[in-house]
Amino acid sequence: MEKSAIYHRPESEFAYLYNEDTMHIRLRTKKDDVLKVTLYYVDPYLVGVEGYSHALDMEKVASGLEYDYWQVEVSVEFRRIQYVFRVTGLDLSVVLYGDLGVLQDSDDNFKHIGNYFRLPYFHDIDRFKSPEWVKETVWYQIFPERFANGNPDFSPANTLEWDSTITPKHDDFFGGDLQGVYDQLDYLQDLGINGLYFCPIFEAATNHKYDTIDYFEIDKHFGDKQLFKQLIDEAHRRGMRVMLDAVFNHIGSHSSEWQDVIEKGAESKYADWFHIREFPVSSHLDHESKETFKELNYDTFAFSPNMPKLNTANPEVKAYLLDIATYWIREFDIDGWRLDVANEVDHRFWKEFNRQVLAIKPDLYILGEIWHSSRSWLVGDEFHAVMNYAFTGSINQYFLQEQLGIKEFISRLYEQQMMYRRQTNEVMFNLLDSHDTQRILTTAQGDKDLVKAALAFMFLQMGTPCIYYGTEYGLAGGPDPDCRRVMPWNPDQQDTEMFAFMKDLIALRKAYNKLIVYGQMNLMEISSKSKFLRLEIDYQGQMLNAIFNNDSQDYSLRLSSSKHILLGNGYNLRKDEVIVEPNGFIIFK
Repeated sequence: MEKSAIYHRPESEFAYLYNEDTMHIRLRTKKDDVLKVTLYYVDPYLVGVEGYSHALDMEKVASGLEYDYWQVEVSVEFRRIQYVFRVTGLDLSVVLYGDLGVLQDSDDNFKHIGNYFRLPYFHDIDRFKSPEWVKETVWYQIFPERFANGNPDFSPANTLEWDSTITPKHDDFFGGDLQGVYDQLDYLQDLGINGLYFCPIFEAATNHKYDTIDYFEIDKHFGDKQLFKQLIDEAHRRGMRVMLDAVFNHIGSHSSEWQDVIEKGAESKYADWFHIREFPVSSHLDHESKETFKELNYDTFAFSPNMPKLNTANPEVKAYLLDIATYWIREFDIDGWRLDVANEVDHRFWKEFNRQVLAIKPDLYILGEIWHSSRSWLVGDEFHAVMNYAFTGSINQYFLQEQLGIKEFISRLYEQQMMYRRQTNEVMFNLLDSHDTQRILTTAQGDKDLVKAALAFMFLQMGTPCIYYGTEYGLAGGPDPDCRRVMPWNPDQQDTEMFAFMKDLIALRKAYNKLIVYGQMNLMEISSKSKFLRLEIDYQGQMLNAIFNNDSQDYSLRLSSSKHILLGNGYNLRKDEVIVEPNGFIIFK
């Protein structure tokens, strides 16, 4: 047995309170190295009292290329626990693993109190809690400037013709606005959407609005506060939630605060609002130049002179931003904040942000834009979830780009799942593309069968799924700004077959949502010689299955009835057989 591979960490994703009186405890071991793991636990004040010491065999719940992960659910009567693992290797060697590390399995070591991990008391206030409604939400990401032009009177003077075949430039305007979204609520509801995620809508100079001028105003080219309130109220009436995008890492160079710094330099009352190394600030630099970083004398988003970075440790800046965060909840009853460049803002700010917004609306969804592993933001006192780009990359690389083998793909998904608490995974924000990436149809080089398979796989995963506007009509687009083409409202530019598929997929997700969110997922390679992937989800005796064929040959499956097939693409029925073609899939009971 490889003892050095055995790993556990209390009060982390390896040992946490899942609900008020249930713990999840995990252990990591070397892959295919351990036969059995038994957890022994007891209340620390009831050691030796008959009937209060317990032993539970752990279940292997995930297996990657290097490690296996074991888990057990523990109900704790008195809200305290001490525990130790007994690990039996395939070579039948047995060790104890506890707070002192790996020890010989003996009576003395088993009874030694110092060898036990402890959670001294479960404080419910420390438990990671996530909004229940998020688990039932299918999101639709809207880039407001490109979704729909509902009122041409709002449009900038240089607005271009609305045509989804046009490849947009960084500074193009097409006139999308909030009235356009309001007018299409029937459409979104018919599609099955019950969550609207807006890219920024606050006053800004660009089409993307990530260079905020005034956080307290709706951009005039999108509408006004009255229109936004009507949109929120109507969305809520239809059972739709609304999440706004906020940029608290940086501000726009046209903001009054930054302009005051440019004018007054070190004498500006806002000089300490930013990270400035010397005055005067080098605000004249060309934000398109690749050499800008050599001359910048203040911190920015990336090296963009038009997006100076805010000093969120400054009490005035913190108070200003938190006032913004609470204002849109108090006055407009928004349901979530998506937080741009969240990993570049200090943790103390996010902890206070969490405290203040949840004090107003306890079930508000807090979503951070972080593209890498995010454990330190997902402890329970900052974010509920992050945009799950690691998950995105794995699915795209396996289904759309053929850059991952099936074993590597399964391993990555399990490793990502084991990185976080179960309740975190239940509300992770799952997506395949966004305003910051090329569109999935382009990633798949126009192969719609691959896109459908990838989308179907994503919708079967724990977490809250999101589609980027236009995906349902087969909208293509390369990297930014091409991924921000206008929504194809012209029927001649719409893929109606893709729309029907997306509508069916969303309906399936809603019908089996509880099973998908709370079930135990098992991924397996059907054949070591072929790329046939099987997915099983088991929940309280119900089972959902799927076969994904990424191979060049057909896959044959016997089913007792074709009525068991819930959704699929690229398959044929032959008597009691289902033939799944290359790049095809089926989801069945």
